[in-house]
Amino acid sequence: MAAVESTNTTTQHDDFYVRYYIGHNGKFGHEFMEFELSPSGKLRYANNSNYKSDAMIRREVFLGPAVVEEIRRIILESEITTVDDINWKEAPPNASRQELEIKIGNEHIAFTCGEIGSMLDVNNSEDPKGLKIFYYLTQDLKCLVMSLITLHFKVRPIPK
Repeated sequence: MAAVESTNTTTQHDDFYVRYYIGHNGKFGHEFMEFELSPSGKLRYANNSNYKSDAMIRREVFLGPAVVEEIRRIILESEITTVDDINWKEAPPNASRQELEIKIGNEHIAFTCGEIGSMLDVNNSEDPKGLKIFYYLTQDLKCLVMSLITLHFKVRPIPK
């Protein structure tokens, strides 16, 4: 269920926080992907897959103010703050679950829903408009974060 909470903020940059999680408990234990962007620009990323005894991947990088502002702009333009997840499908125990938490301005929102396999799941839901906003925003954020992490930690970003 979306939770909205008013907070007092002192500066424009202290009022922005994003956390996304997708994961499940299954045959290989607790497998998940999570990232978090704090007001300081610190981006933390974790990916845990126990398939073939893989180790957890953890990365941390600081983003410049322009990148943080772009992420902020993407979130604001998505209109996710107008959405409520009350009619979204909840994940059964041990099934895939997604969480998105955003603190922006004086709003603090949190969403939880079950796995979205494709747009067909979105269109067949009780709230296709709201779930579509959530789906596209999380896809955009995941792609951007994965690109930033990959670019930052690439050994040779420009091949010879």
